[in-house]
Amino acid sequence: MHTVDVDTVIVGAGVSGLATAAALGKGASYVVLERDSAIGGYCKTVRQDGFVWDYSGHFFHFKHKEIERWLIDRMPGQRVRTVEKKSFVSFAGKQIDFPFQKNIHQLPQADFIDCLHDLYFARLPGGPAQPEGNFKEMLFARFGRGIAERFLIPYNEKLYATDLASLDKDAMGRFFPHADLTDIVRNMKQANNTSYNATFTYPEGGAIEYVNAIASEVRTDAIHLGEGVQQVDLAAKTVTTSKARYRFKQLVSSAPFPTLLSLCGVAFSAQDYTWNQVLVFNLGFDRKGPKDVHWVYYPDRARAFYRVGFYDNIFDTDRMSLYVELGYPKDATIDVAAARARVLEGLAAEGVIQGHRVVSEHHVVMNPAYVHITQKSLVEVARTKAELASRGVHSIGRYGGWTYCSIEDNVVEARALVAKLAG
Repeated sequence: MHTVDVDTVIVGAGVSGLATAAALGKGASYVVLERDSAIGGYCKTVRQDGFVWDYSGHFFHFKHKEIERWLIDRMPGQRVRTVEKKSFVSFAGKQIDFPFQKNIHQLPQADFIDCLHDLYFARLPGGPAQPEGNFKEMLFARFGRGIAERFLIPYNEKLYATDLASLDKDAMGRFFPHADLTDIVRNMKQANNTSYNATFTYPEGGAIEYVNAIASEVRTDAIHLGEGVQQVDLAAKTVTTSKARYRFKQLVSSAPFPTLLSLCGVAFSAQDYTWNQVLVFNLGFDRKGPKDVHWVYYPDRARAFYRVGFYDNIFDTDRMSLYVELGYPKDATIDVAAARARVLEGLAAEGVIQGHRVVSEHHVVMNPAYVHITQKSLVEVARTKAELASRGVHSIGRYGGWTYCSIEDNVVEARALVAKLAG
């Protein structure tokens, strides 16, 4: 097996890996190793029978306009829409504006009274302090039992496929839509449902167009597809694949963090790293369905899915195009056919399909999908990342950092790391 000397080995050709290579510059010495046959990671796009679907709903919410501009400038001829989000929660046969906790006044009267009562006493000044040692306790302490049990707990348990008491209270970080009592009461007369993703952008070619934009700043000869990493020797600073051995000065990985630890031969406690799987059905129908909605959240445990998104309402196409997401524990065996039947049954029960005929479909299992951020994982990730960094190995991205972040955050993190290494 031949050995190649390179300054930087990048593991993974998703957004984080490609953004790292782009930040290094085309003149830099690097190689991007990707075990799959195509770039993009979970940002791949499927074009089939006139439908355009991502592996899941990847809608971009930019805080840094210069990054948005940088990407769009590298997408010549691509139509990119900026959309004002319309999202709802399905509850008791009604669609409640999202976020649920700010719109409890739209609930049936008895549910509204319960939610408002429990919220008030949970927030009552001078009242008994409620514990917030984990995610579930945080929900009860900040929103009361009514809101927590009607939406926040069942929805998030369906998504994460775990007991929320196992998660850190800040497991969702800035992505969790917090609201205080004043916000909630004010919203009853002056609606303000803005959140981090109140607007989003989406190219007509799907999320892969953003990946292609980043990849346009990466040397094509440096991207090695179908070449997965087999071992990382920290002492020798080498990476071994099925095709070659690479001697590096620094390594940047966006692989799932436990995978990287295993490749590096670093001892770790496997039980400190848990996650869920997400089964995504992309479904194309023969005609239009509900309008004026981009996605809907489903807390009802009788529904297999936790979220449904409507691609057709982003680009105003004449056939309904959905993504449907179902969460499973990391070790679950998924019966796709049974899940599909439950999805169609649930969509009919919710009124999303009414005699519609499926004319095209695709599915994918994302594993891992959402990592479980726990108090133990936070400590262990920080400790072992620091250990690896001292050996020239850096782990970034949602899975590499074992965190909850946006795709834009991946670009920001990659650029910051390259700047730090250069300094």
